[in-house]
Amino acid sequence: MFFLRVEEFDFELPPELIAQEPLPNRAGSRLLVLNRQKNEIYHDNFVNFPQYLRAGDVLVLNDTRVLPARLIGRKLEGSATVEILLLKRRSAHVWETLVRPGRRLPPGTHVIFGKGELMAKIIDALPDGGRLVEFFYEGIFEEILNKLGEMPLPPYIKKKLEDKERYQTVFAKESGSAAAPTAGLHFTPEILAEIKKRGVEIIYLTLHVGLGTFRPVTVSEVHRHKMHSEYYRFTEEAARKINYHRKKGGRIIAVGTTSCRTLETVADEQGRVQASSGWTEIFIYPGYHFKATDALLTNFHLPRSTLLMLVSAFAGKEKILSAYHQAIERGYRFFSFGDAMFIY
Repeated sequence: MFFLRVEEFDFELPPELIAQEPLPNRAGSRLLVLNRQKNEIYHDNFVNFPQYLRAGDVLVLNDTRVLPARLIGRKLEGSATVEILLLKRRSAHVWETLVRPGRRLPPGTHVIFGKGELMAKIIDALPDGGRLVEFFYEGIFEEILNKLGEMPLPPYIKKKLEDKERYQTVFAKESGSAAAPTAGLHFTPEILAEIKKRGVEIIYLTLHVGLGTFRPVTVSEVHRHKMHSEYYRFTEEAARKINYHRKKGGRIIAVGTTSCRTLETVADEQGRVQASSGWTEIFIYPGYHFKATDALLTNFHLPRSTLLMLVSAFAGKEKILSAYHQAIERGYRFFSFGDAMFIY
């Protein structure tokens, strides 16, 4: 049997094309358009994205809101600097986290943040190298986090983000994510209003981006990779609208890989979606049969990443790598604060 190898999803990216900060205008990014049926590529600007939509389409947005989940503190025993990244809430006061430096944070270690408004105790080491952490505080945890926490920007972004809201979509609502659904960062209220004016239905779902975003693929064969689970919520109203428009011939357009993964989680083999909530570990790579996604707006992804594998499954690996090659030649901006790609 033939298995896909992770190295097949590698490409050379000049470091200067990794966007280090958002553009002054959210909608100022470029847009590479890939018609996968005709295998044609067009180069455009994101402000023109509404022109690619038509009445009866459904645009699916992820309304997750990023927690300022990066906490910088100091060990109570010795005062060494410590970083804790919140990933998944286990209970009211206990979180799964990533910590640095991990070797110096065994269970029993105490960490203090700010002027003592927040304290943490490492209570267990997790199999994946993370830590289970219990927090101690007075008041409302989210308010303390907003005061002390920083945005958990990906490690390839070295520049400090001045405005926390630029790592949130304009429609972010449901707090709980460890990273932004970055395809949504391009939208402005004006562009959303224009899309509605064209007769496009806009619906929202929630998927809180989790640990998988920060973990590289370390196996050599794609199918051996294990995705971490992420919490999603998909409402009755969203299901009803999608099923109605699909029956009428409208396209279901996922904004971002998070929206796509959620749609594929809640869809049956006929493409009908059902309301549900829970945890998804769906891993989409070439060979996958898409059930509920007709078109996809996404950013440009890291080499060898599960996100690159997903878009390769959607459009074909050769087409995607060819499009990426053109994007590199033309100086497109890559990754979280980079340009956009529309595949239909």
